[in-house]
Amino acid sequence: MRASAILTSLAALAAGAILAAPAGAEDIRLRIASGHPNANTYVNLMQNFFVPEVSKRVAARTPHKVEFIEGYGGSMVKVADTLEGVQSGIIDIGGYCFCFEPSNLPLHAFQVMLPFGTMSPVASVKLARAVYDKVPFMGKVFEDKYSQILLGLIADNGYNLNTTFEWNSVSDLKGRKIAGAGLNLKWLEYAGVVGVQSSLPEGYTAMQTGVYNGWIMFPSGVVNFKYHEVAKYYTEIGFGAITWHGLTVNRTRWGRLPADVRNVIQEVAREYEARTGTVNEENYPKQLEQLKTAGAVVKQVPDSVKADWAKSLTGWPQEKATELDKAGLPGTQVLKLALEEAEKLGHKWPVRYEIK
Repeated sequence: MRASAILTSLAALAAGAILAAPAGAEDIRLRIASGHPNANTYVNLMQNFFVPEVSKRVAARTPHKVEFIEGYGGSMVKVADTLEGVQSGIIDIGGYCFCFEPSNLPLHAFQVMLPFGTMSPVASVKLARAVYDKVPFMGKVFEDKYSQILLGLIADNGYNLNTTFEWNSVSDLKGRKIAGAGLNLKWLEYAGVVGVQSSLPEGYTAMQTGVYNGWIMFPSGVVNFKYHEVAKYYTEIGFGAITWHGLTVNRTRWGRLPADVRNVIQEVAREYEARTGTVNEENYPKQLEQLKTAGAVVKQVPDSVKADWAKSLTGWPQEKATELDKAGLPGTQVLKLALEEAEKLGHKWPVRYEIK
């Protein structure tokens, strides 16, 4: 082949390569993590829905490629350090419970301040989304103070009481040590129970050794962490399904991502948000059956017991609203909205809290 023909062929190949790899195409690596293991529903959905869907849609709809470096179960960040991990850029995207940030995000546990709310995770996450959309502070504070963007909210399943002993009335619980996370310990305090701050990975050994005698826990937590092996009583008291987790992304890293990639991530994050509600709701009855099959004693208490417990907490929502208002946060606005949004979704409170 003549030299001119060879040069022409090479030029054609180079042109083809340029067309095959569009200018500006990026190979993007994102570190995503949670302190909780993938036995948690929301972490499982991070791993098995959010990550693959973002990767797939970015590849299909943009010239870019996204690869995730995943770290769950505390391998990159611990449960109480995830906000700081995202803020500092140790990880790019984190999923975590606001319950571990009582001083940084005191208002974001607002549904916990209204115990005996809806037991539907679907309704819970819809309620939370309505509040976040109507009170811009709720999302903006992540960007303004903690250098991250809130991508999506995360619903938990309905909270009940898992114990090493059987109980039938609130008086049966007085003086007992029960674990919880953050603000939900107040539910126990008002009922005369000794609340113990703990985290899911600690629960099995702690109940086995008598450090405490139960957990405020949704059924998925009991099933996935095998708590029923050491605490066989699961009592449906109906504290409520709480949306107080979130999925956030480091603000600086977010700003460097191509706009089309950001659009995909936001789209998938909102679908992920909704799935935390629907998957938890679908799984709740299945997990109760799993507990029964495994030998746990699953029962409901009468509505009168729930009402008695709720009455002991009647003044607490107003107390929290006033405290938050004094700290310069929109506590009254958020709690009033949450009460109203729950009722719009069909919830009837055992005791209707009043926020002035």
